[in-house]
Amino acid sequence: MSFDSFTDFIAMGGHAGYVWPAYGLGLVVLAALVLAPIRARRRFFAVEGERVRRDGAARREANRDGHGISNASDST
Repeated sequence: MSFDSFTDFIAMGGHAGYVWPAYGLGLVVLAALVLAPIRARRRFFAVEGERVRRDGAARREANRDGHGISNASDST
C-alpha cells in the first residue's frame, strides 16, 4: 500500500485507530521484555549484597565475642 502524503500515511487508509495502538502496544511489550530482566538483576544483587553484608557483620560479631559461626563447609 502506498500513500500520497504523510497525512495519508498517518491515517493508514482509515485504519489508524487500529494500526497505531497495535504498534504502541507492541512497543510497550518489547520495552517490558527488555526492562524486566534488568530490574530483576538489580533487585537480586541488592538483596544478595545486603545478605552478604548482614552475614559478614554477624560473623565478625560472633568471632569478636568468641562464638564462632560455623558453615556446613567448615566441618569437613
